[in-house]
Amino acid sequence: MALTSIEICAGAGGQALGLEQAGFEHVSLVELDAAACQTLRINRNHWHVTEGDLRHYSAKKWKGVELLAGGVPCPPFSRAGKQLGSEDERNLFPEAIRLVSECRPHAVMLENVRGLLDSVFDGYRAKIISDLKKLGYIAEWRLLNASDFGVPQLRPRVVFVALKKGIAEYFHWPPAQASPAPTVGEALFDLMAANGWHGARQWRERACDIAPTLVGGSKKHGGPDLGPTRAKKAWASIGVDGMGIADVAPEKDFIGMPRLTIRMTARIQGFPDDWQFSGKKTAAYRQVGNAFPPPVAHAVGMQIQAALNAAAKLKLKRAY
Repeated sequence: MALTSIEICAGAGGQALGLEQAGFEHVSLVELDAAACQTLRINRNHWHVTEGDLRHYSAKKWKGVELLAGGVPCPPFSRAGKQLGSEDERNLFPEAIRLVSECRPHAVMLENVRGLLDSVFDGYRAKIISDLKKLGYIAEWRLLNASDFGVPQLRPRVVFVALKKGIAEYFHWPPAQASPAPTVGEALFDLMAANGWHGARQWRERACDIAPTLVGGSKKHGGPDLGPTRAKKAWASIGVDGMGIADVAPEKDFIGMPRLTIRMTARIQGFPDDWQFSGKKTAAYRQVGNAFPPPVAHAVGMQIQAALNAAAKLKLKRAY
């Protein structure tokens, strides 16, 4: 039987998809953004999606669910922002703790930006661990790079896993894959060459490294591009114009650095090609850029599943 899961701040479903692949069945998904909610419904019409503010959501009806997972908003901890942490009105960690208290899942998995590990947040991380300890959980933070799990970009993310006492001892962080992640050229060659671009092979040779971290930007951001000046320079070093997002792949006689399409950015983020994104280009790219790579969620999810199964087998053995 599938293990049940609640997904909060689900976004475009990157983490939800990875956990589904790891054997979790989502009984409830919560997301504020309308376009992202439509993306979830388009790709999984059987998922029960709640569109609204997490502060108004209750998990009491799901008491005993195996996993509560999600990616709470990152701006409060991002180095690109003011790093207000607990003082930022967008900080939803307290809501996540509330939901854990309401449904008492066997395991919790939350992800956020690398900035959460900065020393300025040492006390805040300790408080979260302490709050969960009072609820009977053993928690740990770990920095994971998406490229260690086959995703063609570095994308360092902080992953937080908490499990009930009696289960936590069976959890082990997923090891990095033995083979390196594909380069941008290897990952995107077929998409770049889709319209017969004569320069596609030469571009593939130039795009010989993994991608810089994709960024989705905030709603205050003017439009879809690949990030600030430093990020655009990094993209340019592998032959990608980061000033915007293209509607289609380069035509046969295109000359210069190509821009990525939404589908290309989604593949760099680890989404399968059949995953559709709702909304116009800006809304779609924002969903891709803010997503948690499905392969990373899958890797962590498999380890959580293994821990839950190991604890359940021991409990069953003792019962007999």
